[in-house]
Amino acid sequence: MTFLLLLVLTLLFGTIDAFFGPVKTSMIPKIVTKEQTQRANALFQGTDQVAFILGPLLAGVFMEFGNVSTSYSVATGLVLLSTVLVFPPFIKEAPAEKRVQQTPLRDLKEGFHYVVRSNFLLVGIGVLISYNFFVMGAIIVAMPLVVDLYGGTPINLSYLEVSLGIGMVIGSAIVGFVKIKNRGKLSVYGLLGAALVLIFFSQFTDLFWLTMIVFFIGLAMPIVTIPFFTSVQESTDPKLIGRVMSLVYLAMNGFDPIAYGVIPWLIEGGLSIQHVLLVFALIAMLVGVVVLLKGKSYQRV
Repeated sequence: MTFLLLLVLTLLFGTIDAFFGPVKTSMIPKIVTKEQTQRANALFQGTDQVAFILGPLLAGVFMEFGNVSTSYSVATGLVLLSTVLVFPPFIKEAPAEKRVQQTPLRDLKEGFHYVVRSNFLLVGIGVLISYNFFVMGAIIVAMPLVVDLYGGTPINLSYLEVSLGIGMVIGSAIVGFVKIKNRGKLSVYGLLGAALVLIFFSQFTDLFWLTMIVFFIGLAMPIVTIPFFTSVQESTDPKLIGRVMSLVYLAMNGFDPIAYGVIPWLIEGGLSIQHVLLVFALIAMLVGVVVLLKGKSYQRV
């Protein structure tokens, strides 16, 4: 294994994941009733976050008692098992309503034009991008940096990551059990709350309190994402749901990696991580306030 080969494998894995992500979210409205969509999304995302916590722990165990190849082999087996479990007859997926032969480029254009014509989708995607770039992307980059800055050890980083994951799981459970009337407004409040918490995170220097604070950033994630996901799944034309969810998935997962590159570049330029987090939090809060004041139609969804 060389670094170049690892880079190629990572690129391929990311490309395949970019297909898998929109498909898994588009599949939910095809296998549950409309009334169950919100709870299904919450259960799905909550389970995803539990795996996010347990996965690294299990990988560490396999590498401790075996080696890296053992961990990869177990992961490969689990992925193969998942392909069996989502086999269409097993999940009773509804058949496609209409089949049209056209090019992938035309598919992409149709999905893009559908999103551009929808004020709800544009505002919601903007909220997702703001949360994932300015809040979630920033906090993931910041955690190892603040642990090093404040004299912590790898166990402190683990505590921060677990606290973030537990917040996501609890947030998903809350959204799953509470009936939400104004989903758009709730997602905006989630963004504002996460930005406010990030401001506190940027000012505290004690790792214990930072571990407590990061929990609330994780708690906000399902509050921002699940109401919007549910509304998109319920309101989008079924034959376009895959293309629309691809763009939503891009907003959800495509901008925090950009933050991974931007923030170290800003720090290399002379800014402290605290100042970067503060500026990012203020920008996210500004976006939330603008949507709260101007996006009345979005809030009524």
